[in-house]
Amino acid sequence: MSSEIIATTPNSEIVSSRIINFPTELVFKAWSEPNHLKKWWGPKGFTNTFNEFDFRVGGKWSFIMHGPEKGNYPNEVEFIKIEKPNLIAWKRYSKPLFQILATFEELPGDNTKIVFKMLFSSVEECNKLKPFVVDKNEENFDKLEVELAKMT
Repeated sequence: MSSEIIATTPNSEIVSSRIINFPTELVFKAWSEPNHLKKWWGPKGFTNTFNEFDFRVGGKWSFIMHGPEKGNYPNEVEFIKIEKPNLIAWKRYSKPLFQILATFEELPGDNTKIVFKMLFSSVEECNKLKPFVVDKNEENFDKLEVELAKMT
């Protein structure tokens, strides 16, 4: 994978979105500051240990997700595009390989539309994760909203 955002088709993407009642600047802060991100990142019951978080294009994010019952899941990613406060993109170096494109659209009334796209280089790779991650992405958004409420 290169440092460019890969071109995909709808069949090689998993897209989750949610409109939340928080301003875009605050949402971006929850995604870009490790002291907030580590509190909510991952599905229900998961916790995180961040080893490195260099939030800039070309910067690395190295962390371990700890499962609620067992399992530690190392993650190595590189930030490939950042446009404050509307976009964060990264690519994974740990398997499964895919890119993330997270966008934040300001809506009236201090609301934000989050679109979370998982971009895969093939339909086959996408289909391996699709049955599992759609619900898990929703759990991730739930945890994000809890953290945002604490930040206000």
